[in-house]
Amino acid sequence: MSLLKFAIHPGRILWDEYLEPAGMSAIAFARHLGVPRSRIERLVKEETSITVETAMMFARAFRTTPQFWMNMQASYDLACADTKIAKDIEPLQLSA
Repeated sequence: MSLLKFAIHPGRILWDEYLEPAGMSAIAFARHLGVPRSRIERLVKEETSITVETAMMFARAFRTTPQFWMNMQASYDLACADTKIAKDIEPLQLSA
């Protein structure tokens, strides 16, 4: 079973759980953080990953932790890699 169907991009969480309920656009949030609007817009569109720097900013803005955002990104990345990379590798038969 693919892990990708269970993976949620952090940009989706950013929009669904934080920005939309607050009635805040990606552009307004970018202004609040002092970052280029494209950084937040691309995250919300699931076109880019969260960086450590961005995770630190989100943690401060939303009173979460950087680990919350980085763990979400890592989980998403692993699920994507599982569908692209790991399927083509045969397990080694190691002797005990």
